[in-house]
Amino acid sequence: MRLAAIFFDVGETLVDETEVWGGWADWLGVPRLTFFAAMGAVLARGSDGLERTEERPVLREVLRLVRPDVDFAAAAQQRGDTEQGFTLDDLYPDALPCLLALRERGYRIGIAANQPARADAVLRRSGLPFEWLLISELEGVQKPDPAFFERIMQVTGLPAASVAYVGDRVDNDVIPAHEAGLVPVHIRRGPWGVLQSEWPDVERAALRLDSLRELPARLSELEAAATRRG
Repeated sequence: MRLAAIFFDVGETLVDETEVWGGWADWLGVPRLTFFAAMGAVLARGSDGLERTEERPVLREVLRLVRPDVDFAAAAQQRGDTEQGFTLDDLYPDALPCLLALRERGYRIGIAANQPARADAVLRRSGLPFEWLLISELEGVQKPDPAFFERIMQVTGLPAASVAYVGDRVDNDVIPAHEAGLVPVHIRRGPWGVLQSEWPDVERAALRLDSLRELPARLSELEAAATRRG
């Protein structure tokens, strides 16, 4: 089966989230290096199921370490009122060239990610050449729920084996995409991407990248994986 479409995650796949997380550190009055070190420790430790959690439980544990005096629920609500999320300046430099190169080769492009509703408007202004955009808060379902990947199949009308999904997380992206019958691609960048690149389940990825610059030159490998899945 020929590969027809390629979907992309947002955080640490298309977008560098350094400023998003750094904004939390600034808002809390914690040095960014301290905040990032605590975050890395929480992710690397992987205790109490944290290795397979969403960002908010990880954030809760980071706050417990760096600001034990702060009530997480109250902080999340207050920060939520002012948090702007990512901006167009946070797009990785390789994002637009990669997507343009894929479109020029005839692939249909989609974006599907766990993001707040406000990300929809930012991405629609981005200039990225996507055909489909699925934002978890607007869809009412988020990864790694199988229903999230079912939505990709519903909006495209394509067989699962003809769709690739590119993401940085093994737990949220590679494993559920593989189980849904898509062709998973792991990109090793960002805190989750780097730390989870050593998980055994990363082998489920049909392709493993260090940057999106590599993807256009490795499409033959992705096509071969789609053929095997189909």
